[in-house]
Amino acid sequence: MLNDDRKALANDRLEQARECLDTALLVRENGLYKAAANRAYYCIFHAMRAVLAMDGFDSKKHSGVIAAFQQRNIKTGIFPPEFFDMIRGAFDTRGDSDYEDFFVISKDVVARQIENAKTFLTAVEAYLKTL
Repeated sequence: MLNDDRKALANDRLEQARECLDTALLVRENGLYKAAANRAYYCIFHAMRAVLAMDGFDSKKHSGVIAAFQQRNIKTGIFPPEFFDMIRGAFDTRGDSDYEDFFVISKDVVARQIENAKTFLTAVEAYLKTL
């Protein structure tokens, strides 16, 4: 894939991430905390895929995207180690919200997930501008 194509793909994925963050904020305001947690995770997920697009990498599995991002971008010091905690926390919370019967998520947990998604997205946007 040519570099211009990778940039276009990364930008498209960033737009998906921004849309997910906007949706998380909107549904949280309506008290839909499980949906907000889902969208916060997908903001992070699409932001990771935007970075990986610049490497020409993708995976059909969430675990593949997470592992590749950790290996290529966290372990190498491009992003700080605490970003992995953000990813794992968002992934686990989204999974519980989507699949666990009787799972209850608090307003505070959702607020933290959304703040983490904002922090993650801002860092990814800044990084991609350097490429």
